[in-house]
Order: sequence, then structure tokens, then C-alpha cells
Amino acid sequence: MLTPRQMIEFISAEPFRPFRIHMASGRTFEIGHPEMIKVGRSSVTVYQRPDGDGDQPEHWHEVSLMLLESAEPMDTKSSSRKNSGKKR
Repeated sequence: MLTPRQMIEFISAEPFRPFRIHMASGRTFEIGHPEMIKVGRSSVTVYQRPDGDGDQPEHWHEVSLMLLESAEPMDTKSSSRKNSGKKR
């Protein structure tokens, strides 16, 4: 489980470094800009860009902090989990 403080540290780092969050389900979200995530007391809201040519609407995911396993800079290789915002 990640805490709100840990998420805020990633978001407010200067300079900002894009990062990836891993959920207990194996799903991942890539955060490429600090405005792509909002942190609450018990959850985060994550923006997911539309896939493909942009015909799909923008989508925000509400995710419980209890379900977040870890966060890492995106320049770190994650060989077992590369499904940005998608279920395995």
C-alpha cells in the first residue's frame, strides 16, 4: 500500500520524473505529467489517454491507495508489468 505522502513526493519532485504505479491486480498506470493524477486521503484518480486515433473519450480511474503496490520512475525497466492501464 502506498500512502498519500508517497504519491505526493513522486508528483511534486523537481524536476518531475514520469513514473509508473503498480496495482495488486497487476495493472499499471504510467504517469507522464503531474496533472495526470490527483491524490486524495484514501485514493488516487488517474488519467488514462485514449488509445489509437483519439476516437475514444478521455478516461479517469479512481483507484484505492490500498490497492497500489508500488511506484517507480518510468526510466526503470519493468519487465514483468508493461500493460499501461490495462489488465493482464
